[in-house]
Amino acid sequence: MKTRNPQFALRLEAPAPDPDAAWHEGARLAYLGEHITLELATDRKQARLEGAVLHLPLPPEATARQVRDSAEAWLRAEAKRILNAAVARQSAEQGRPLPRLQLSFAARGNWAQADRKGLRCHWRLIEQTPQVIEQVIARAVAQLPQPAATQDLFAAA
Repeated sequence: MKTRNPQFALRLEAPAPDPDAAWHEGARLAYLGEHITLELATDRKQARLEGAVLHLPLPPEATARQVRDSAEAWLRAEAKRILNAAVARQSAEQGRPLPRLQLSFAARGNWAQADRKGLRCHWRLIEQTPQVIEQVIARAVAQLPQPAATQDLFAAA
């Protein structure tokens, strides 16, 4: 019988990491190629980024789930805003009509996908630098199908 490598036993017996352990005051999140720090503040009515600190409107005793939900809601809203602006810029530069943008929350997949319905971008693209975001969006916009050329029925002949 073949003996098992003792390192395998170490990996199997190790407890699974707690996914919520990273969500607490002072935690650092990736945002536009940098890191921002989470701060809980009951004097705030909504999440707000000031410098490199994201102030969340939560009490100090907030659970990890509450911190995660609040931070991710802010990040997703920022992703929608920043990605929409990038899509508008790239569409104008490439002379294409403005496509519809949807955020993707898939566990796996590409940063951006183009089809006849528009663009589908993963919301975690917001963690990358602005240059990477622009490059990804430019590629996706270039992959959009060209609109069908139609004749204007009311054009002067």
